Amino acid sequence: MWRGAALRAVRGTGSSRAASGAAAAQLRRWLEGELEGIRGAGTWKSERIIASRQGPHLRLAGGGAGILNFCANNYLGLSSHPQVIRAAVQALEEFGAGLSSVRFICGTQSIHKDLEEKIARFHQREDAILYASCFDANAGIFEALLTPEDAVLSDELNHASIIDGIRLCKANKYRYKHMDMHDLEAKLQDAQKHRLRLVATDGAFSMDGDIAPLREICQLAQKYDALVFIDECHATGFLGPNGRGTDELLGVMDKVTIVNSTLGKALGGAAGGYTTGPKPLIDLLRQRSRPYLFSNSLPPAVVGCASKALDLLMESNAIAQSMAAKTQRFRSKMTAAGFTISGKDHPICPVMLGDARLAAVMAEDMLSRGIYVIGFSYPVVPKGKARIRVQISAVHSDEDIDRCVEAFIEVGQKHGALP
Repeated sequence: MWRGAALRAVRGTGSSRAASGAAAAQLRRWLEGELEGIRGAGTWKSERIIASRQGPHLRLAGGGAGILNFCANNYLGLSSHPQVIRAAVQALEEFGAGLSSVRFICGTQSIHKDLEEKIARFHQREDAILYASCFDANAGIFEALLTPEDAVLSDELNHASIIDGIRLCKANKYRYKHMDMHDLEAKLQDAQKHRLRLVATDGAFSMDGDIAPLREICQLAQKYDALVFIDECHATGFLGPNGRGTDELLGVMDKVTIVNSTLGKALGGAAGGYTTGPKPLIDLLRQRSRPYLFSNSLPPAVVGCASKALDLLMESNAIAQSMAAKTQRFRSKMTAAGFTISGKDHPICPVMLGDARLAAVMAEDMLSRGIYVIGFSYPVVPKGKARIRVQISAVHSDEDIDRCVEAFIEVGQKHGALP
């Protein structure tokens, strides 16, 4: 009897494997079809391989050297700053490669607490909490803070991480038109029936380089008894007189309740994110925020990088202030040449082209001229809004900027993007 049962089990296993193989083959056919559709639409995103440090000048794998980099988030040039690198090495040697644990078990070191205190001081807030990324910070805050009794009002062009974080929470969800204060006010009026109202917006929008009207948002929040949350990933370190972000730039630091931002752009460029705001909120996040509770603590080298970057910013605002003139130089020269540059006064300078294939082809032609830029198309930006997003860094020279503009003019004329 047992032999018959064993034979049936073996046969059953074979049948199961065949079914599994058929399912895998079906999945493969579907995936290949999806990928071919992406290629056919001209929205395929290739990854170029860098064989050097991040910086204004790159060397690419395969021999490309002396490439000018105009598409990194390395706004202040701190990714390769000697003092930042030394701080990372020192932290690595003193505190090890990593903690192999989440924070509340055995993953908190003195450097984590020191960095959180430094972040709170930099933003002039009560406390701060570190995450593996700002994506995690955005994924962790709305679910922990908001209940079905509350409402969250989100700009329609907010970063994907804000959108995903809001999806995770059970609050009532309102989406207002991009930077449209009339629509936001209408939504706030409708949301008065809820317990808490939280307005969520990017401080600086990463795709268009425009800056949220925080003064008006804060006025509406005060009028309708709402809280304000801002994501400062593309503002921390270089917007405002001391680089503290859009709330400092627009004079509303005391009116914004919650700030989320990243350590992976201007502040050393390695990784990590954070939330800073009222201490009771930070205490609640340590108890309930799932990305914090279930993710390993930040590696010591990353903490060392970010801590030194903040030291440099708080010692002097010279690096942050150097951005404005360089940004203006690029924007004015490109506009004079006939290009449409989205946004205003931000080092994100999107060269609007509309067509995805044109953006991709022009970006490749720019690389052949020694300029590293990337075409952005759907689903990263809406259909019909393809662009090449140029990003200015404090470590670009005027000559670097002029060379980039000259290459754009040549390539734009070649492909019909300019008269």
